[in-house]
Amino acid sequence: MTKTIYVGNIPWSTNEEQLKQFFGEHGQVLEARIITERSTGRSRGYGFVEVADEDVTRIVEELNGTELDGRKLVVNEAKARFEK
Repeated sequence: MTKTIYVGNIPWSTNEEQLKQFFGEHGQVLEARIITERSTGRSRGYGFVEVADEDVTRIVEELNGTELDGRKLVVNEAKARFEK
């Protein structure tokens, strides 16, 4: 099983592979996505990381508030998205 982690305040220069590697140092990462503007393709400064269930709590505790390229990350378990 997997869980989704929300990551906010991501540096604009960070790409998905770098985000995956950064989180991968703390647990098993299956996928990393950075949300971008549709019109420009520029990062919106947040994204999501899919991790193994057993790693989610530890990763959130270890990485929330840590710096990546000079910016303090906001890391928490993503809330479920409800479709209408």
